[in-house]
Amino acid sequence: MSFPIDVVRAQFPALHLSDEGKTRIYLDNPAGTQVPQSVVDAVSHAFVHSNANLGGFFKTTKAADQIVLDAHQAMADFLGGREEEIIIGPNMTTLTYHMSRTLGRNWQVGDEIIVTRMDHEGDVSPWLQIAEDKGMVVRWLPFNQESWRIEEEDLQALLNEKTKLLALNYASNLTGSINDVQKLTSIAKAAGALVYVDAVQFAPHGLIDVSKIGCDFLACSAYKFFGPHIGVLWGRKALLENTEAYKCRCSSTALPEKFEIGTPQVELHAGLTATVSYYEDLGRQLGAQGSSRDAIAQAFEGATFYERDLMTKLISGLSALPGVSIHGITNSNRMSERVPTVSFTHDRKTPDEIAKALSDNNIFVWSGHNYAYEVVRQLGIDETTGVVRIGAAHYNTPNEIDACLNAVEASLDKSTVGLGAYCSVVRLRSVSSSLSFRQRRVPLKKTV
Repeated sequence: MSFPIDVVRAQFPALHLSDEGKTRIYLDNPAGTQVPQSVVDAVSHAFVHSNANLGGFFKTTKAADQIVLDAHQAMADFLGGREEEIIIGPNMTTLTYHMSRTLGRNWQVGDEIIVTRMDHEGDVSPWLQIAEDKGMVVRWLPFNQESWRIEEEDLQALLNEKTKLLALNYASNLTGSINDVQKLTSIAKAAGALVYVDAVQFAPHGLIDVSKIGCDFLACSAYKFFGPHIGVLWGRKALLENTEAYKCRCSSTALPEKFEIGTPQVELHAGLTATVSYYEDLGRQLGAQGSSRDAIAQAFEGATFYERDLMTKLISGLSALPGVSIHGITNSNRMSERVPTVSFTHDRKTPDEIAKALSDNNIFVWSGHNYAYEVVRQLGIDETTGVVRIGAAHYNTPNEIDACLNAVEASLDKSTVGLGAYCSVVRLRSVSSSLSFRQRRVPLKKTV
């Protein structure tokens, strides 16, 4: 079936907003996606009908209990795990800090951790700091600048009997490259190491199957895949059961409660369940039958192929612009090895100048290092300026990619007197582009 883009876009109210007559184009998706109306409604309904703490006898507390249970089951379906293995918290970074301290209780001086130069800081700094606290050794795993991925032989060279954990990302939030996490996990597990996967950038663009990957932990963030601002961590049941949690003395020792500290964001749990239901509904529209998991898989299959065309169009258009360097896979035969997060620099214009020019046209993208701190360092990019990051999602259109490419080209043309006037001309061309990124820079802080 053809991808039902009009049906999809109709469900996202933010996509139809405009400012001073200019429709918004959201190509900032790696930083956070927009949400369907069903998620907005679920959060609102929970506030009105289920606004209570958990564990009581009255109606609203029982309703809140059910919302939390439903969210765990929904994410189990989404990730391919079991509901007692799902830990829900504020965001991926907070959950990773919590788990790094929990796991680190039993690590010793001289033990080793492997972190990659491809990861977001949320899967780097927690491990660097626990290693410093415990007197451990940090081994840095670079990505291959020809394949743009973590290669098996490079990982193998760092593993030994002292390796306690490999922190690995599924897909880069700057280059967009997808790692073969199943193979890399198998290598690390064979050496006796735990594997912690950051799937934040992959989760909006592909089906995750934790049982197939074979990792021990996997984290993602719902606001990256059309949901509320909430984080999710899957952990292998046996490990979670046998790991002592940092928690209040009177808190439950059962799973997953012992890792879910404090009062849960019940309304956001409701939104999380609605997010997974959105994927299910999309899968049904694409012909899926059977279980919730089957429908989610069908949704990703359809969305992935649709996004791939947008990504190819964007990369092709950017590659044709003089002075532009794309940092990531550009070979059209390798689009299956990356997500539609595309970062570039220009030999004259700074990322901030380009992002500002696009913003003036109501096209939302990010500039900066995107918290991919080690990526820009390995690539030799100035970390104070970073890159322009454009990220498509399955609610974007080819016309939006065209508008973005035209605006980028206009921003690079030194002879341009008025960007708006220039864009009105170049929009007649059928070039393509898509933009998106995670977060913007504020003083002393770069985009995430």
